[in-house]
Amino acid sequence: MNNPVRKIGTRTTLALCVVALCGVAAVSFARGRTTAAAGRPEVKVALAGTVEREGKQVALADAASVKPGEVLNWQIATINEGTGAAREYKTVGEIPAGTAYVAGSAAGENGSTVTYSIDGGKTFSTQPIIEQKQPDGTVKRVAAPVSMYTQVRYEWADELAAGGRVNASYKVRVK
Repeated sequence: MNNPVRKIGTRTTLALCVVALCGVAAVSFARGRTTAAAGRPEVKVALAGTVEREGKQVALADAASVKPGEVLNWQIATINEGTGAAREYKTVGEIPAGTAYVAGSAAGENGSTVTYSIDGGKTFSTQPIIEQKQPDGTVKRVAAPVSMYTQVRYEWADELAAGGRVNASYKVRVK
């Protein structure tokens, strides 16, 4: 897998890693100092999926297919394989076409902030809002149904030390 690292300015790097599994991608972004003393972060993402069947978790690689109503569990591990701490890092998990996010299922370690997108990742919010036309013709801003969610993003305020790892997860139901 290719893990491009680009310089932004003279002291900051952006690491980008994309992992695809069964139409789902997880992307991680991180910033860090690139001085000789501080080292350089290299954030990577590992994505794993399981399907709930007969009370057990079956790896998606071992599942021949998925059926409507089944729940897929996505686990995202964000790992700093670099020599310096990563700051302002975030990971985005896709909600595949043909599935719907399971409300309240997003969880992340170490005080992560979870936000959602309904526009393909252009914007994120803890509670996406849509405009809904009322019977009297007025427009009311209401919470978007979770069926509209297209991505879930995890952000961490604390730095991720070299060799550090944080985990996140979410569930989707097959339509």
